[in-house]
Amino acid sequence: MKLSTIFLRSFFALLFLSGTNCAENEKTDAQKVSDQMDLKRGRLVVCGPADRQFGTVSFRNSCSSESEKDFSLAIALLHSFEYDEAEKIFAGIVDTEPTCAMAWWGIAMSNYHQVWPSPPTPSELEKGNKAINIAQSLKEKTSIESDYINAMAVFYRDWNTIDHRTRSLLFEKAMEKMNTDHPSDKEVAVFYALSLVGTADPSDKTYSNQKKAGDILSSLYPGAPLHPG
Repeated sequence: MKLSTIFLRSFFALLFLSGTNCAENEKTDAQKVSDQMDLKRGRLVVCGPADRQFGTVSFRNSCSSESEKDFSLAIALLHSFEYDEAEKIFAGIVDTEPTCAMAWWGIAMSNYHQVWPSPPTPSELEKGNKAINIAQSLKEKTSIESDYINAMAVFYRDWNTIDHRTRSLLFEKAMEKMNTDHPSDKEVAVFYALSLVGTADPSDKTYSNQKKAGDILSSLYPGAPLHPG
């Protein structure tokens, strides 16, 4: 295990032991950790009002109600392949709510950008790996949130020794299992479909992955016509 990972897990263990009456110190320490990760921040670069152009998302999570609107927008940006902009919002959430495990998951997802033509850079992989390690170390998360986080961790595991496609295929299989375990969850189905597109073999002229993803999304469309996925 890398020293950076050990440090981050130790920090969050101390964070929980400190109690809820140290909220200001928690915020300051979380800011220091996220600054060290060089998270993307700043004004969203989108065409028009962000809350009016990315569709409707209802993503269940155990983070605070104050972050709900921002979290939904960040998920919509992920579905719209606006990974850099999604990271900005997730970074803002962890600055104010460092125990929001799914925001750390969102940062890891933002650095995968699985349908871009080129794989993540080493610095993006290192950032995503740190983020998902933090997400795994946090205790306040639901069972389905743990499944999301653990599936993403499969992609980042041994990122510096295992090739991108192998890890992407492992992530796809993890999402397939998650889709089987949560058959009625639309968000899980959408993210599974995305993983299929992300691992589609360019030499496969039957387009099997794309067709499978299309079937999944087509079945969801009547009940969620404004969903950006």
